[in-house]
Amino acid sequence: MLVLLIVAFVSGLLTILAPCIWPILPIVLSSSSTGGRGRPLGVTLGILLSFSILTLSLSYLVKIFHFDPDILRLLAVVIIGFFGSILIIPKLASLLEGYASRIGNYFGGRFTSGSGFWSGMVAGISLGVVWAPCAGPILATIAALSATRAVNSQVVLITITYMIGTGIPLFLFAAFGSHLLTKSRVLSPFTGFIQQALGLVMIITAVLIWTGYDKLLQARLLNLFPAYTDLIYRIEQTNQVQEQLNRLQGKGEGKISTLPKSFLPDMGMAPDFVGIGNWLNSTPLTLGALEGKVILVDFWTYSCINCIRTLPFVTGWYEKYKDQGLVVVGIHTPEFEFEKKTENVANAIKMFGINYPVAQDNNYSTWNNYNNSYWPAKYLIDKDGHLRYQHSGEGLYAETEKAIQTLLAETGRPVPQEILSMPDQTPRIRLTPETYLGKSRMKKLSPDFKYLGDWKIENEFGESSPGSSLELDFYANKVFLVITPDSPTDILTVSLDGMPIRDDLAGKDVVGGKVFLTIPRLYELIDLRGNPGEHILRLDFGSKGTKVFAFTFG
Repeated sequence: MLVLLIVAFVSGLLTILAPCIWPILPIVLSSSSTGGRGRPLGVTLGILLSFSILTLSLSYLVKIFHFDPDILRLLAVVIIGFFGSILIIPKLASLLEGYASRIGNYFGGRFTSGSGFWSGMVAGISLGVVWAPCAGPILATIAALSATRAVNSQVVLITITYMIGTGIPLFLFAAFGSHLLTKSRVLSPFTGFIQQALGLVMIITAVLIWTGYDKLLQARLLNLFPAYTDLIYRIEQTNQVQEQLNRLQGKGEGKISTLPKSFLPDMGMAPDFVGIGNWLNSTPLTLGALEGKVILVDFWTYSCINCIRTLPFVTGWYEKYKDQGLVVVGIHTPEFEFEKKTENVANAIKMFGINYPVAQDNNYSTWNNYNNSYWPAKYLIDKDGHLRYQHSGEGLYAETEKAIQTLLAETGRPVPQEILSMPDQTPRIRLTPETYLGKSRMKKLSPDFKYLGDWKIENEFGESSPGSSLELDFYANKVFLVITPDSPTDILTVSLDGMPIRDDLAGKDVVGGKVFLTIPRLYELIDLRGNPGEHILRLDFGSKGTKVFAFTFG
C-alpha cells in the first residue's frame, strides 16, 4: 500500500505537465489574479475538493437522487462564464462587490474579509467539475471502482494522496502567476488589459466545455505531446504497482486470472449467466442445464476487430468438437449503443457464420459476474461446472485448443488431437492504437485525426453533414471503421495520401473508391497487402447523419 501511495503522490506532482490540464491553467491564472492573497489557495482547494468528491461519489449520488450528471457540468459552465464576464465588464464587478459587501455585513464579514479565499473556492469548485485529467492506471482504477460503487477507505486515501500531489504545483502556479501579474513592474501597467484578456479566455473555455470541444482540444494536445503518457505509464505500470491495483480491485487470489499454460487448475465454481436480455441461436441456458458438457464462454462484441479476428477459431472449435461435448456460449457485451440492438447482433451472427448460442449482455451483468475486463476474453468450464482456464485478447489459439482437448478428455470421450490449422492474424508490429471518435473517449492516446467541415460530436460518435470529411494519420496494414449509416443509400469516398484510393490498396468494403453503407458494422477501408506503413486516410461524406465511432487497425 505504501508503494501505491508514493506512486500516486508522484503521479499527482507530474499532473501539471499533462496536456489535459493545460486548457484549465489560463482559467486558474485568471481566477487567481483578482481578489486577495487567499484567492490562489481557494481556487486550488476548490478544484481538488470538487474533483475528489465527484470522482468518488458521483455514481452514488446519481443512484440516490436520479439526476443527470451533465447538470453539474452545465452549472460549472455558467459559473466559469460568469467569472469571465466579471473580469471583462468593470460595472458587473462593482455590482457584485456591492452584493458581496451586504452579504458580508450580514455574516459579520466572515466571507468577505478581502482575502478572496471563498470566491476563489467557488471558481475552483466549478473547474473541478469539468476537469478530466489524463488518466493513468492509478486514476483509471479509482474511476472504475467509483463507477461500480466499490469505494473503500484505501481508495479514498489513494485519491487524497494523488490530489495532494496535484495540488502542490497547481497552487505554486496560481500563486506565482497571481504575484507576477499584480506585482511585476513590467506587467502591472497592463493589469486591466490582461484581466480582460483572461476573462475572454474564461468565456471561450466555457463555450468549449458547453459544446464538448474541450475534449477535442485535450485529444489533440495528447497527440502532440505523447511523452507525458509514456512517462506516467512507465511509473504506474511497474509489477509492484499493478499487483497492488489488482488487489485493490479484488483481482488477487481467488479471483479469475490468466493461468499458466502448462496445467489447468481448478478455480472453483464458474459464475452463471445473469441479466441476459435475449438469446440468439438458442433457448435460455444456465450452467446447471449444461452439466456434463465442456463450456467455452466467449466475451465479444461484433464491431471489435480483435474479436472478429478470433471468431474463425471459436466457430472452428465449435464445429470440430460439438459432437464430443463442447458447448460454446458467446456473451455479446456491447461497447457502443447501437450494438445493443438485437437486429444488429443477429445480422452479425449471420455474417460471421456463428451457429452456437449467443447471449445479449447489454447491462454488463454477466460481464461483471465474471469480473471480466476485456474484449475478447475466453473462459473454459469443465463437466462439473468448475472454471479451469481463461485467456484475454487475441493469440494463444493452440494453447486454448489444447485446454479444450484436455477438458473433453476428462469426460471420457475420444478427442481428436490435431490442432486447427488457420492463419493467426494477431498483429506482430506496433500499430496505431484504436482511435475513438466520440468526445467522451477522445482523451485516450490516439493518432492525429481531424474532423473537417460541419460535424456533430456526441459522446460515442461523430455525425456527418453533407460535404464533411475525416482525416487520419495512421501506421498499419489494414484500417477499419465502425460506421452506422443514416440510410441504406449512404456513400463515402476514400482517398489515400491525397489521391483516390487504388483498387490494390482498398479494403474489401471499398468498390471503385467508394463505400456503400448498408447496416451498422465494422467496414474495412484499407488493405496494404502486407506492406504496413505511414499514410493519410481521408473520408468524404456525401450525406447527413452518417455516424462514425472508432478506427481499428490490423
